[in-house]
Amino acid sequence: MENTIYIALSSQMVLRRQLSMVANNLANVNTPSFKGEEMLFSEYLTDAKNTRFGSNDSKYHFVRALGNMRDLAEGPMTRTGNELDVAIDGEGYFVVNTEEGKRYTRHGRFQLNQNNELITAAGHVVQSENGGPITIPVEAVNISISPDGTVANGDQNIGKLALVTFEDQQKLERGQNNLYQTDQIEKPPERTNIVQGMLEQSNVNSIIELTQMIEIHRKHDSVKRVIDDEHRRIERMINRLGQSSGQS
Repeated sequence: MENTIYIALSSQMVLRRQLSMVANNLANVNTPSFKGEEMLFSEYLTDAKNTRFGSNDSKYHFVRALGNMRDLAEGPMTRTGNELDVAIDGEGYFVVNTEEGKRYTRHGRFQLNQNNELITAAGHVVQSENGGPITIPVEAVNISISPDGTVANGDQNIGKLALVTFEDQQKLERGQNNLYQTDQIEKPPERTNIVQGMLEQSNVNSIIELTQMIEIHRKHDSVKRVIDDEHRRIERMINRLGQSSGQS
């Protein structure tokens, strides 16, 4: 026989994690290049004797979170007109150097530091194809970035943006400032173009996320009612047992 409270509690834990994920998606609906996430979960049976809840031959039914899956679809592109803003049309990531080491991002809102090096909005140096920074000449007046990532000042080539991808992008670990890290081997992306003067926006659909949040709240309330009803049922049973013991 299934135990109602343990079923409900396992469902409630998953719902809370799912709600936290939806809230994070909504919080980043305006974050350039942000990729939304969703939770994967499964239901399974286990023998009571394999748990601390019992030792008989009954089965317990649980819900278990399996992990998160990132939506890798491209977000919509917005034209900014800024010559240092770039978007990736296709797969791939820019490579940046941070104090913690090499990181990866699709956020292409670039600017220049005091050394005229191309950096991210968070101040991390953007890496060129040869591993060094891309330094823009002080006298540069017409910066162009071609679809293959080549940065030029008129007819003068300055450098080429490093673009990489990975065998399993779901294994990329997201950190602060929408930067990713991984131990996977870098490989060149295929069918990728760089678009100058554009930024990739978040791929989160706020309407879908809000609808999902409402549904999660409804499920959570329903599970809570099940737990409350089961608590009341157990209390009645205990009271009846106490009355029976008193009469005997």
